[in-house]
Amino acid sequence: MLPFIDLQTQFKRIQFELEERVIKALRSGQYILGPEVTELENRLAEFAKVKHAVTCSSGTDALLIALMAKGVGPGDAIFTTPFTYFATAEVIALLGATPIFVDIDIGTFNIDPLALKSAILALNNCDVSNNSLPNRSLKKLRGLNPKGIITVDLFGLPADYDRINAIADQHGLFVLEDAAQGFGGEVNGRCAGTLAEVGCTSFFPAKPLGCYGDGGALFTNDDDLASLFRSIRVHGRGVDKYENVRLGVTGRLDELQAAVLIPKLSIFPDELKSRQRVAATYQKLISSSNLDVITPKVPDGLLSSWAQYSLLASDQVERQKILSKLKKAGVPTMIYYSKPLHLQKALSYLGYESGDFPFSEQVSERIFSIPMHPYLDENVISVIVEAMVH
Repeated sequence: MLPFIDLQTQFKRIQFELEERVIKALRSGQYILGPEVTELENRLAEFAKVKHAVTCSSGTDALLIALMAKGVGPGDAIFTTPFTYFATAEVIALLGATPIFVDIDIGTFNIDPLALKSAILALNNCDVSNNSLPNRSLKKLRGLNPKGIITVDLFGLPADYDRINAIADQHGLFVLEDAAQGFGGEVNGRCAGTLAEVGCTSFFPAKPLGCYGDGGALFTNDDDLASLFRSIRVHGRGVDKYENVRLGVTGRLDELQAAVLIPKLSIFPDELKSRQRVAATYQKLISSSNLDVITPKVPDGLLSSWAQYSLLASDQVERQKILSKLKKAGVPTMIYYSKPLHLQKALSYLGYESGDFPFSEQVSERIFSIPMHPYLDENVISVIVEAMVH
């Protein structure tokens, strides 16, 4: 069977430097916030052209640390998309704040700025007729303080930050960029993760830049926020680890994972170019076939990191037909995401119902992803497309 993501070919490419760095780290005895972490943070900041890159233990912890630094807690409302991985909303709820969902633009799968503006105004006016608002009672809505927005660069494509940042400024909200899938993408030459006041990414192995375990990072040009991130990731430490000036978490990146990421970051620009080639080849072959699917579109000025290559079938029945053909041909597939967040049991207390976010729900019934990684050659891509057709 073909791999969905080919980490073995990548490993062979960087094996010598990777093993050398890992062994060096093992022999050093410095396993927590050692020289490999420092070097990685410097290299990440240089790559992203940002002042501060602060590594941490996962993409989820990156989001959590960012929200803690912003003082998010009970009574606060954070606007985000329901069409994403659970962690995006989970961190909001873990802090006692309230996620307020906003439907997506069906063309990009990212949060719709017009729907976002409408949801913010609805909360400000306690407009219980707006589907974005949870638990539609005036008493509960009046107790919510709109505080921030978490955008998601889904499947590698950055959200519409020009419009979203402008909306946030107008209403006094912060913007947190969830670039867990988007790191390496760009908007007019600016790197995903740096497109808002704070950006977060994940180094989960399946991400465009992934380690061999869990890992993440936060990006900002704000000195004070960066200092807060570094404090919170180590139990709210002050001048040393035995002075605790605030509540924090155990959120450090392992030295061994940093040793893995440094050689991966060295080849990352080349891999991003290969991802563009793979996506273009998919687009060309699928467009010239008789497949009844919609291919992903990248708006002008944007560059996707192509964390996933996701297609929209005409309906659930057609999707299942295509998935069955691919399975028979030994081609792995995934569905991101089969159930939007507003319909997840863990968030049922918010009171959302089926039909509240029609675009997110429609996409969840039609979307599927096929293999995407830098080491797919044209012959293999042709086999994958042919398997969908026949």
